Formats: sequence, structure tokens, C-alpha cells
Amino acid sequence: MLRRLLRTTAVTAVLATPLAANAVFIGNVQGGADFPQGAVSFADAFVSYAPGIVASGPTAPHQGASNAVGLPNYTGTNSCASQAACTFVSLGDGGTITLQFVDNRLTGSGTNALDLWIFEVGPDVEDMFVEISKDDVTYHAVGKVGGSTAGVDIDAFGWGIADQFAYVRLRDDPDLGGQSGATVGADIDAVGAISTVAVSVPEPGTLALLGLGLAGLAATRRRKQ
Repeated sequence: MLRRLLRTTAVTAVLATPLAANAVFIGNVQGGADFPQGAVSFADAFVSYAPGIVASGPTAPHQGASNAVGLPNYTGTNSCASQAACTFVSLGDGGTITLQFVDNRLTGSGTNALDLWIFEVGPDVEDMFVEISKDDVTYHAVGKVGGSTAGVDIDAFGWGIADQFAYVRLRDDPDLGGQSGATVGADIDAVGAISTVAVSVPEPGTLALLGLGLAGLAATRRRKQ
């Protein structure tokens, strides 16, 4: 019984199912993009954030890494008097941020369409390098965005619909764009996977049951020994 439970839970945790296409226009930052899968497309958590500090910028209110998580919500009117008041995070000169897709994965589309969209706010789309990873260990460069372009076609770099990426790392290009000021570097409001598949995430209760089962199995083995 326990083994069957463990197998069922493990399969549920890794099962990826394509989502039904239903075009949804989300955000209107630097042109925006169509997200057929809706709100599930967007990065759910930040893994790491290392701002490139130059002449005290970006300032503390612009260093809220969690502001890059979830749906784009920049309106151009927030004061950024505090991190809570901001809806974006500034990378600083050469700074980086790594974001994670938890309930979905970025995939290729099998075409030359854009697969990944970065919502960079401000008067210009500041140049930044883009890397993707399946395991947060090995990262693959997929070019850079800048100027009026904020999307990446990962198929152009050899990936396809069978590939699934959970992590995106963005690094500000220190040689281009402004290199000083309170919001120095690229300013990230959100990151969305236009081409994506859903991943089932176990409920907390299921995880707790799995933990108890493993503990019980370990105790049984110790008694037998």
C-alpha cells in the first residue's frame, strides 16, 4: 500500500500536461505578448538576486526581487517609496536575477514564434542576457533582449517542445543602457512563458502524508535490522 502511494504521488508531482490554448493578452509593457495559457504562464518565485550596485544605485526601494514574480502589474504611477510600493525590481549595472516556474515549465513551440517574454519597464527595454535551465545547475544562453525586443524564441537555440525549463536567469548588460541612478540596469516587472506546459504540484497534505510514509518505512527497516 505504501509503495503504491509513493509511486502515485511521485507520478503526480512530475506529470506535465499541455494546457488548452485560449489566447489571453496580458500586460501592455513594451508591446506585451499573447499568453495562450493565461496567468499560469508567469514565473512563480525568485531563486536569487544579485544587484549590480554602482554609486549606491539601484536604491533599496528598487531591490524587491519578489516584484518580478507573478503577473505584470506596472502602471507607471507607483512611487517606489518602498519595496512594497514598487511593482518591479532593478538589476543594477551587470546585476542578475533568477526566477522559477513552479506550476508550469517553459518549452519550445516547434516554430519560430517567441516562447519567452520579459516585461522590462521604463522608457527603453534595456539590454540583458537571458539564460534558461532545467535544474538550476546547468544554464544555457539564449541570446539577449534589448531595444524594442523583449521576447526570445528558444527553438532558435536548438530546443523544442520536448524540452522543459523551470528557471530563467537575466543579467543586465553593463556595457549598454544607463549605468547610474536609482533604477540603474534593467527593470523587471514579470517574466512569462508564452510556450508552456502545466506541472501538477502536490498539495501540502499529500506531501505531509508522503513524509509520514517515508518515516514509517525507515522505522520498520530499522526494527527489522
